Amino acid sequence: MYVFTGRLATEFKTIEAMVKIYCHGHHRQQGESSLCLNCSEFINYANEKLNRCPYGQNKPSCNKCPIHCYKNKQRIQAKEIMQYAGPRMLLKHPILAGKHIFSLQTVPTDIPHKTSNRHQRNNKK
Repeated sequence: MYVFTGRLATEFKTIEAMVKIYCHGHHRQQGESSLCLNCSEFINYANEKLNRCPYGQNKPSCNKCPIHCYKNKQRIQAKEIMQYAGPRMLLKHPILAGKHIFSLQTVPTDIPHKTSNRHQRNNKK
């Protein structure tokens, strides 16, 4: 797992919370606290894509982004997760849901050079 700060940290917390809600509703048995393998793999995939997002801290929401970095299978999975978990986020994580819903981040006209979380982390070394 990578360490995110700022907007990317909020993005990761939001997708992680949504996956947990989805997994609990679809895959986990009563009393089980860990995620299933499929959902854990999806969180790792989303984590990697956030880490490599070329927009870095200026990342627009994925549905507004001109770059679709998720593979088709994961994009379909993300849509399914968000459709199920989105309404439930308002009750379980109202602050994250509000930030996600009211995100006014505009899409930058050009992609900044080396601003991904990965590049920023590597520059600090």
